Amino acid sequence: MLTEEMRAIIEAGRPQGWVLEPEAKRLLALTGIPVPRHVWAREEAAAVSAGAAIGYPVAVKVVSPAIVHKSDVGGVVLGLNSAGELRDAFLGLSALQGFQGVLVEEMVAGAELILGAKDDYQFGPVVLLGMGGTAVEIYRDTALRMPPLTGADVMSMIRGLKAERLLEGYRGGEPIDFAALSDLVVRFARLAMDLEGLAASMDLNPLLCSARGCLAADARIMLAGKG
Repeated sequence: MLTEEMRAIIEAGRPQGWVLEPEAKRLLALTGIPVPRHVWAREEAAAVSAGAAIGYPVAVKVVSPAIVHKSDVGGVVLGLNSAGELRDAFLGLSALQGFQGVLVEEMVAGAELILGAKDDYQFGPVVLLGMGGTAVEIYRDTALRMPPLTGADVMSMIRGLKAERLLEGYRGGEPIDFAALSDLVVRFARLAMDLEGLAASMDLNPLLCSARGCLAADARIMLAGKG
């Protein structure tokens, strides 16, 4: 069930038709979905302070209501190792359209998955789980289910992926934390149901999973009624 704080986040995104990433991650965190440590810094000094507090290396992403696909416009800078690099990145990103600061975020690693939901006009919410990252359209390795979902449903989706062996620790690699992934997907599916009629789609890509858990490294929530 959506709280007043969650509804306020959704309403704040209506002018642009989607929820800014820092707010999308706040919404996820309110549902118990883990996200990387991050700070929305609107000024350079705040960004530098955030980098010191989080600890280097960090990632920096532009926050702008005019930019949905940040990587398409050079709006994501990864692996910054010092305050100087962070200042340079802030300066460069501040020139982008609609600049409202940057998201300073810890660097995390793991297997790249995609977790998405779509409010289908016939069936209602549908949840997708698969191999993600920038090559998601190349792999096309996904499984679909209609919520609500149980842990057993999630494991069935995982077993339906061609890349399941990679997640289990292929050739000596560490297996991911399947319990953490299952819990996260169940929570995400519940959120998709709560947002029926409010959100047209949600995407966590990449969702980074390792033996230490899963984190939503990127989050996009497109609101109903907008493109």
